[in-house]
Amino acid sequence: MSAPRLNRQLVLEAPVRVADGAGGYAETWTPLGTLWAEVTARAGTERAIANVPVSRVSYRIVMRGAPEGSSMRPAPDQRFREGNRRFVIRAVAEYDAAGRYLTCFADEEVAA
Repeated sequence: MSAPRLNRQLVLEAPVRVADGAGGYAETWTPLGTLWAEVTARAGTERAIANVPVSRVSYRIVMRGAPEGSSMRPAPDQRFREGNRRFVIRAVAEYDAAGRYLTCFADEEVAA
């Protein structure tokens, strides 16, 4: 197995709940750090949400491994940001048996 080509700089972000003053909350995103990754498109679909076409593309994102419990180890429902693009993480798995790399399965949705 050859080493992945880590040529894209992504920002790992986590959701944070902030009180809205009316008993509820708003969700904001806080950056956890920057990392280098290999980003590969997998499949795409289009569907209508409230009569608006939405394009969804799934991606495989490979990065250097991080130990369990590390703030730099991605988790489901966190996201990667690259400029104006957002990749929501759905699952994380070991890329290789030694744990040198991780694979994140993520989705990018865009209203058409």
